Amino acid sequence: MKGNKGVSASRQQGVKDIVPLSHCAIDPFYYLCPAHPQSMKFVYNIGILILNLLVRLAAPFNSKVRLWVNGMKDWKTKLSNAANPGNRNIWIHCASLGEFEQGRPLIEALKKEKPDVSIILTFFSPSGYEIRKNYQQADYVCYLPADTPRNAADFISAVNPALVIFVKYEFWNNYILELSRRNIPLYLISAIFRPDQHFFKWYGTFFRKVLSRFQHFFVQDRESMELLSGIGITNVTVTGDTRFDRVARIAETAKEIHQIKQFRGEQKLFLSGSSWPGDEAIVAEYINRYPGRMKWIFAPHEIGAGNIERLEKLFTTSAVRFSQFSEKTSDARVMIIDNIGMLSSAYRYASVAEVGGGFGAGIHNILEAACWGMPVMFGPNYRKFREAVELIELGGAKSFRNYQEFSDILDNFLTDGSLYLKAAETAGQYVRINTGATSKIMAEIKQKI
Repeated sequence: MKGNKGVSASRQQGVKDIVPLSHCAIDPFYYLCPAHPQSMKFVYNIGILILNLLVRLAAPFNSKVRLWVNGMKDWKTKLSNAANPGNRNIWIHCASLGEFEQGRPLIEALKKEKPDVSIILTFFSPSGYEIRKNYQQADYVCYLPADTPRNAADFISAVNPALVIFVKYEFWNNYILELSRRNIPLYLISAIFRPDQHFFKWYGTFFRKVLSRFQHFFVQDRESMELLSGIGITNVTVTGDTRFDRVARIAETAKEIHQIKQFRGEQKLFLSGSSWPGDEAIVAEYINRYPGRMKWIFAPHEIGAGNIERLEKLFTTSAVRFSQFSEKTSDARVMIIDNIGMLSSAYRYASVAEVGGGFGAGIHNILEAACWGMPVMFGPNYRKFREAVELIELGGAKSFRNYQEFSDILDNFLTDGSLYLKAAETAGQYVRINTGATSKIMAEIKQKI
């Protein structure tokens, strides 16, 4: 389970070693205590069953949920046919697409270093699975079955992995317990921890127990290592974030996109990547006031027809979809990318980038833009993202809370050449000096395969 929510699963284990079960006979309400292992085991497993039921009830009314339900059909048969437990299998789990981008450099390094291993790649979210279900470097890609004890045992038996890698912050308790029982090494890569997480609270015994089952932690920063050290976990290495390696590789191998190059022409280009309604409204207001200052591209996070139509209605100037672009429409001021997979290469044509999500749960991948050496802008919900905080401190990125702040920042970049160049150079250099996490992780885990 993702983030703090998933860690609650860890309460199934650990406390029985320090809390006598005889207390339960004295106080029947003890089972309701959130610190009681048997109580939390029951609550967690019942919660998983209820969640599965709710998901199946919601499937007819929600396309993403329906994708998940359909993707889980006959998973045991499909997995048994695809994964030979006699192979040297490595199981890599990513919650969604963002975590996949962190795991991808390691997958590709593993296949290069150990071409005979088989990669079993799992996702929790449809947004990850549906986009990467045909990823060529993986030998089999599937959804992770619901975290019940039976599913965990059956899945691990079918795969029989030599080792397992979870990306960033996945803590599915039954899977972790089953791996521990079978002495299969489990690693967490590109991990980042914060003081407000349950692991570091006075009531966090159960949460800390689940961490004790990992073979090793490869964390993004020293603060995470110090937090883990404070609760007695020392099998930790600070390697940084593997996304830096990924975006550096993208910059080296990016393809030309002739339509965008033609659309931009000799003008400057502003690209709003992974955009959401909150930031789109602000950027669109600026465009409507000053359409001729730059060319403008949006790559919305959701590319469904309804969302594209909504976005088009924001503009009072001419707009064209990428799929409909031609020489006749090259004088349009706005382009909307209506496909998936192009954004990371499209950033290369921009002078300034704005990355969406900052008015919602959190920003998307700003490194994909920064690696091209340009200033990056985003909304206010960025403080959980180390790279965003650091880039702002260094001067390579700016955050805005409203239209006026956005307008002031962009105007400064457009009119102050020295400010722009410093921000652009800072962003590019920041990515370059932070690469290398993948090779550090590989040095450790290749000994275990």
